[in-house]
Amino acid sequence: MTSFARQDSTWNKWNRLIGDWAGEGSGQPGIGGGTFSFKTDLDQKILIRKSHSEYPAAGNQPKVVHDDLMIIYPDYSGNPAKAIYFDNEGHVINYSVSYSDKAIILTSEKIQNVPVYRLTYSALEDMTVDTKFEISQDGVKFTTYIEGKSRMIR
Repeated sequence: MTSFARQDSTWNKWNRLIGDWAGEGSGQPGIGGGTFSFKTDLDQKILIRKSHSEYPAAGNQPKVVHDDLMIIYPDYSGNPAKAIYFDNEGHVINYSVSYSDKAIILTSEKIQNVPVYRLTYSALEDMTVDTKFEISQDGVKFTTYIEGKSRMIR
């Protein structure tokens, strides 16, 4: 198995994700597919993720197109520990970043009367990653909203 923790740079735990990805998944919007990329910018001081996904019309639900942008940035010590997310639905989410042996976990700030979001990238074999987006009302019990597997395309 591949691990996120075996590189050695500012973005060491993110190196495996840097590149372009394509995948399919399912969840609340239905079954769909999309692409995302991770690229360093500003002389490798930040990491930018751009994502595009589409879910075809089904039943009484229209086609859903989702685009987002996330900027991951270091804290005062130089460790990538924060992220800010924007999407075409008007959401803005501030995340804290944590790590396990094979996963990168982004968890939103706890704000009164606002759900807590958790986005997890788990390393799989053969340049594949599992991405899970979860929602919680209390920050403890999370429900999966969307989950899918993606493969690096370059």
